[in-house]
This record gives sequence, structure tokens and C-alpha cells, in this order.
Amino acid sequence: MKIGIVCPYAWGVPGGVQFHIRDFSEELMARGHSVSVLAPGGEDDHAPPYVVKAGRPVSVPYNGSVARILFGPRAAARVRRWLTDGDFDVVHIHEPETMSLGLLATWWADMPVVGTFHQATDRSRAMSAARGILQSSVEKLSARIAVSEEARRTLVQHLGGDPVLIPNGLYVDRFNVPARPEWRSDGGTLSFLGRVDEPRKGLPVLLAAWPGIRAKMPDARLLVAGPGDTSEIRQAIPAEHRDSVTFLGAVSDEDKAAMLASSDIYVAPHTGGESFGIVLVEAMAAGAPVLASDLVAFRAVLDDGRLGALVPIGDADALADEACALLADPDRRRQYRDAASVAVRRYDWSELAGEVLAVYEMVMAVGSPANRVFRMPRR
Repeated sequence: MKIGIVCPYAWGVPGGVQFHIRDFSEELMARGHSVSVLAPGGEDDHAPPYVVKAGRPVSVPYNGSVARILFGPRAAARVRRWLTDGDFDVVHIHEPETMSLGLLATWWADMPVVGTFHQATDRSRAMSAARGILQSSVEKLSARIAVSEEARRTLVQHLGGDPVLIPNGLYVDRFNVPARPEWRSDGGTLSFLGRVDEPRKGLPVLLAAWPGIRAKMPDARLLVAGPGDTSEIRQAIPAEHRDSVTFLGAVSDEDKAAMLASSDIYVAPHTGGESFGIVLVEAMAAGAPVLASDLVAFRAVLDDGRLGALVPIGDADALADEACALLADPDRRRQYRDAASVAVRRYDWSELAGEVLAVYEMVMAVGSPANRVFRMPRR
């Protein structure tokens, strides 16, 4: 099968959607399919051979983050050329509602088109303002996939439709790595992963809780991984606790897995804007008990608290209390690990890739979007 995949965000700036597309593409190629990924990116952006870079993106603030997207006449010409040269059996667009390459691809594609929706937001002014344009584009999709109930709710609220649910994936066994002794502590190791200067990732909440954690667990340490300027953040930590916090910066996939495997607790103090929470699944795969904000998306991944602990959103005191309780209770942490090690298999690409391929096969049997729209039944 010849498959074209459209990434809306800059390939050179790692994020959940890019990782999803990368791993899924590699799984498809391992199964013998031909894959080409179109993504924003310049000549100096490193990318694997199967990624076609469509041009330098522009940065746009959106949904509490910064989206690096590409749109306009020149981008449209490159999309049309990619579609023509690729002669794909099916095109798979991620975030087709975003003003980027995927939206352009829906306008020009004359083959079956599948759209995956990742975004979760209570109300999007941009989507509401562009509803007419987006509605006509989304209606060209032969099938729609949502990565979570939150992503499905956002789609239905703004654009309608009834997508099939297929969650984000990962290679579970790649996280089965040994802990690194230099990251361990007798008092317990906590970890955080995310852009350190993006408030919705919740690092300020965790750092506000840190003195309270150290008051009860004086030998605990915190590992913080993720890109962003840490100079002001580091200075804001009380001097007596500064040495207990290690900033690792942007980490490789190997270092990320090792950090999670070295953690007694992985902390996800996010404050909003999350549709799924793949980092929770990564922590579960690495054997790190999860302590997360009680976001709807996180509650779903943690099965209402069966697979990890939940605390009120933005409550630093509650976070500190729960972290200390977990550090003091190895049996509870072991129960979380044991339950999560079974549940996480649901997210392995060995299972999920087959579900997406089944969608491809069905839309190809139905025909192009111009002929008929096929909607998968909900799981």
C-alpha cells in the first residue's frame, strides 16, 4: 500500500503528534508498506528519508502552546506536487482542522483521505471563526479518527461527525530499560517531562510543591527533562532545595526511557489543553508509577485512578501530600506498576497499527471522498 501522511507541525520541533507519526510510519514500513510524510521544515532541519519538508513554518500561539505550521500559496503548490508525485492509495492527515499542510491536502486530494484529530479544547475561537471552511474540508474525509474521548468531543462540538477512537501509540518494549544509578536517590526520585517554559505543562505547580515534598522527604530528588530556558526557573527554586532539582534539557528517546525507569514517581502536573497524555503511557511502560493532574484525558488513561494517582488541577499542596504518601508506600507504587504493565499493552503499535490499517482498507474499498464518505462505527 502507498500511504501519504501529512504532519501539521514542524518536524524539527519534537512533539506528541510528530512522535506519533514517526513511530507509526516506521511500523507501516516494517510491515512492507510505502510511506511518505509531508511536514513543515527547512533544508537545515534533520529528518529521516521518508519525510518530505515543505518549507519553513511560522510560529503561531495556540491552545496554550506555540504551533509551528505552514500555509499559503507556496505551501499549497508543494502539497499538490507531493500528492501528484506520490500517487498514494490513501492519504492520512493529522489535525486536518489546523491551518497547515493537512487542510491544504484535503482540498487537493482525489484519493481516499483519513483524518486523525488530536486536539482537545473547551472552546476554540479559531475553529469557530473558520467553521465554514473547516466544515467543507472535514466533510471530504473518508474516515475520521480521534485519539481520545476529549479529542472526539472537541471535533463533535466544533465540526460534527462521529469518529472511531484509536489512541496514540508507542513501542512498549523500548521503555523496558535499566535505571541509571546516577539518577536514583534513597529518598526517592521524581521526574517531569515537558517544555519547561510552557505553563500548561504544570512545572510551576510541581516546583511550588517541591519544598513541601522535601520537608517530609529531605533526600528526594527531582529530574526535569524538556526544552526551554531554565535560568529564571532555576533561580525561583528556594536556595536550600536548588541542588535537589536536576534540569536535563531536551533528552533523546533513550535518555527519556532511562529517566522514567529511574523514577519512583513520574509527575504530570499539567493544567489543561491535553487530549490524551502519551507521556503517562510512556511512564507506565517504563515502570514509573504516575501521579497526575485530574484532567479528563489523564483520568481516562489512568482508568479513574486504578493505574495511577490523581490530584486536583493546579493544587500544589495536594500534589505535595500525594507525592509524599506515594514515596512512603512502596506497596501502592508496586500495585500501580503491576496494573499499568498490563494495561499499557493496549497502546503498543503492534496492535494499534492494525486498527488504522483496517480503516485504510475500508475507505479504499469505498472509494475517494468525492464519491462517498465512509464513517467508521465508534469503538
